[in-house]
Amino acid sequence: MRFSKPSLLAAVLLLPTLFPVTAWAKLKVGITLHPYYSYVAAVVGDKAEIVPLVDAGFNPHNYLPQPGDLRRLSQMDAIVVNGIGHDEFAMQVIASANRSDLAVIEANVGIPLLPAMGASVGDGAINPHTFVGIATTIQKVYTIAAELGKLDPDNAAEYRRNARAYARELRQMKQAAMNQLNGLDTQGLKVATTHNAYGYLLQEFGIGVDAVIEPAHGVEPSASQLQGTIERIQASGVNVLFYELDMPNRFVDTIQEATGVRLYQFSHMTHGPYDADKVIKETGDNLDTLVKAIHYIAEAE
Repeated sequence: MRFSKPSLLAAVLLLPTLFPVTAWAKLKVGITLHPYYSYVAAVVGDKAEIVPLVDAGFNPHNYLPQPGDLRRLSQMDAIVVNGIGHDEFAMQVIASANRSDLAVIEANVGIPLLPAMGASVGDGAINPHTFVGIATTIQKVYTIAAELGKLDPDNAAEYRRNARAYARELRQMKQAAMNQLNGLDTQGLKVATTHNAYGYLLQEFGIGVDAVIEPAHGVEPSASQLQGTIERIQASGVNVLFYELDMPNRFVDTIQEATGVRLYQFSHMTHGPYDADKVIKETGDNLDTLVKAIHYIAEAE
């Protein structure tokens, strides 16, 4: 069958109705850790697709790259990384892919970093757990929004708006916690942690960490290390021990019985399913825990 020019034109105009397509495919943004899923989800809304590099349920501290990671990386236009030690597995995959077209967004660029603490920490090591802090999280969300806006200028203004809204929500949560601590003396609070993860949050409330117990994440101290920790806690007057949800901490009870420290649990934010609301929810839980700990010490004195 032959088409006349008018009927051919009509057929061409009808094609989008018969086969609807978007003018541009959505940006595919990779992430390496659970908190970055929350950040990117908050920034992009429905304007981009989020592709986790690794299936949920892994432990980033001891994960080894798998063939499927490289396959997922091949689908991505960009990937948001921690880049300062918490997702070294991802940096290996990115290096193996050798993709000059992949935009690697280092979320921690410009973040004031804390030194790492712990028995197995080498000289010059830094604390990579910036995602547990609030001020650090806000700065990273702004960085992610700015970098994604460069890749997707049509949606850049929306990314900036979304980042500001997310930052406002986090600031309001922090301010609410501060209001609950108004007038309380925190000078008597001396803190130990089982893991080198909570310094960024604690420093925002003027609290330092006197001791980190685990030699490495998820590694229980030896009997001699545990005894040394108990002696250090007794000598320093540490009265609160923050330990991690979702991880075995069998030695914590031993420390509590020997020293009388008060025990509280913080979320490390890297366990469970990927969830857009994870950071907001678990930051809220951590703030509630911190407020309880400070109240307990202030009222006990």
